[in-house]
Amino acid sequence: MARSSTSLRLLLATLVLAAIPGFGGWWAWKGQGPLQQEATVLVKRGANINQVADQLERDGVIRSASLFKLWARSRKLQLIRGEYTFSPRTSLADVAGKLRRAEIHYTTVSIPEGAHAWSVQKRLKDFVPEEVFWTLWKSPRLAKSAGFEQAETLEGLIAPATYKLHHAMEPEEVMLMLVEAFHSQVRPKLEGGVLPPYETLILASLVEKETKLVEEQPHVAGVYKKRLDIGMRLQCDPTSLYARWLSEDLRFTAPTVADIRRSHRFNTYTVSGLPPTPIAIPSPTAIQAAREPLVGKDLYFVATGKGGHNFAPTLRDHNRNVGVYRQEITRQKRAARG
Repeated sequence: MARSSTSLRLLLATLVLAAIPGFGGWWAWKGQGPLQQEATVLVKRGANINQVADQLERDGVIRSASLFKLWARSRKLQLIRGEYTFSPRTSLADVAGKLRRAEIHYTTVSIPEGAHAWSVQKRLKDFVPEEVFWTLWKSPRLAKSAGFEQAETLEGLIAPATYKLHHAMEPEEVMLMLVEAFHSQVRPKLEGGVLPPYETLILASLVEKETKLVEEQPHVAGVYKKRLDIGMRLQCDPTSLYARWLSEDLRFTAPTVADIRRSHRFNTYTVSGLPPTPIAIPSPTAIQAAREPLVGKDLYFVATGKGGHNFAPTLRDHNRNVGVYRQEITRQKRAARG
């Protein structure tokens, strides 16, 4: 009886010892990983399995790079470039599964209508270093991809949209995504207007910065088109601001007398015709207004102080509207103090 009991214990011990390697392998694969806090790993273009496995181990995401390499080669893992985030204690099995399924973490970046170069740069700063941004901003290759090889910068050549980006993307790749969206979504809408396509885009950008009221935009475009036709300077306040910023004065405030008087090729108070490039990203309605401006007798317009503009055909009428605007601003200031 004693001999039988001893034999049974020996058998059980043998079975346990035999199971330990298998259990250890299961635990290494399915058990909690070593990661203490959320981590991000970038799989860059050209990265191979050995590099990614070593990086995962080095960053504390997995315990064994060797085990990951063994799995990856057995499954013929195809690495997809991207940004991957891992939660604390993620198992090796979950890490492998996320990479196999290419569960890339994206960040959404919105580029709105009316945005200009400095605004776009700030929105992309986590993906495109500032000095690289300004170099790419003047890239003839990117301008050609947008559909305007002659453009000296990418101003206006970006589609207003929300983009999905990740940090494994190269800066030029990010910029190319934006201009290709312009080429497919915006460029065709510039055809068939009263001006050539690029000039339509420039005019649309002026309209965009002058008024957000859709019903006013064709009227504003008409005033500028009439001035172009008769050789009168456009005297567009937003262009004087753009000239200020290009002069490295990055105060984003209302134009001053000095701004209006500044001698600069973008300042339409001191030079005739359209500025050399757009001054912002125009909306679809501003583009439509620039394609089909409402040209009438009016040569002037001024803000009402209530969100819109008053238009006038003569300087006398315009000066009267300016007086109305100043009275409204004075009334508003008194009401605020009261």
